Amino acid sequence: MTKIELPSYLEQTEDVKDRFQRLKARPVILEIDGLHKDFESRQGHVTALKNINFEVHRREFVCVIGPSGCGKSTLIRILAGLENKTSGKVLLDGKDVSEPGPDRGMVFQGYTLFPWLTVKRNVMFGLEARGQGKFSSEEEARQWIDLVGLSKFEDSYPHQLSGGMKQRVAIARALANQPRILLMDEPFGALDAQTRAKMQSYLMGIWQNIDITILFITHDLDEAIYLADRILVLKAHPGEVQEVIEVPVPQPRSPDQMLSPEFLATKKRLEDLIHPPEEEVSDDHMNLVRMVPVTDDVSSVF
Repeated sequence: MTKIELPSYLEQTEDVKDRFQRLKARPVILEIDGLHKDFESRQGHVTALKNINFEVHRREFVCVIGPSGCGKSTLIRILAGLENKTSGKVLLDGKDVSEPGPDRGMVFQGYTLFPWLTVKRNVMFGLEARGQGKFSSEEEARQWIDLVGLSKFEDSYPHQLSGGMKQRVAIARALANQPRILLMDEPFGALDAQTRAKMQSYLMGIWQNIDITILFITHDLDEAIYLADRILVLKAHPGEVQEVIEVPVPQPRSPDQMLSPEFLATKKRLEDLIHPPEEEVSDDHMNLVRMVPVTDDVSSVF
């Protein structure tokens, strides 16, 4: 993949440069080469993804962002083996990805827990499905439940939990199979702002303390910058790699850094990529028509 240089206002400190040098020295576990996805719709032939190329290193945290319709969810479903690609290669540890497998954990935006099972039984489900005994599955499930801070709720049912707690259980269930990579499709998108911030901190703590690589889909720019080592920016129609940004905000991250020059400069760059000047996106122009009589101009009130 061609190296994309950062704009001048995203210059990295020596500490950040050293972090990325160490990151790039780690093995590549996920490789996407020439990924292409076409499908037929009522409007005709559609290219959802075009010539996607990138690599993810072990224990890296990569966020994928882009405008609506750029194929983010299609991409992650292909990586999970839930959807077939049209052409190209998707390799995990050098092996072709063509169907779901325990080497990939998946967390969706919607709450996908089994409502008839307790927290503990939900986390045990994958372990028992692999043939692990009930006693060892229960012991292991308790360790993951403790990791996400829900030990007091292991006998509760999903309907007794808040949205954030449900997603913590979903994360624990995905991690219990000890996947090589955790795929997350806007997992906090349905949460309120306060719960979302807490979940981001929980996820950062988990990632920093276990051997897991994360690929995270989001539409929230602050979330992407706060979580990611690198951000893959897709453009729409068709979805193509527009830029890869190495986040210059030092690790470990804290909410206070959201006002730092590095954070704000990165956000400005992402906004420029995803929301270019209006004249460049005239195809998406909204035709506004007044549907009821209007007696004054609200823009003149102030």
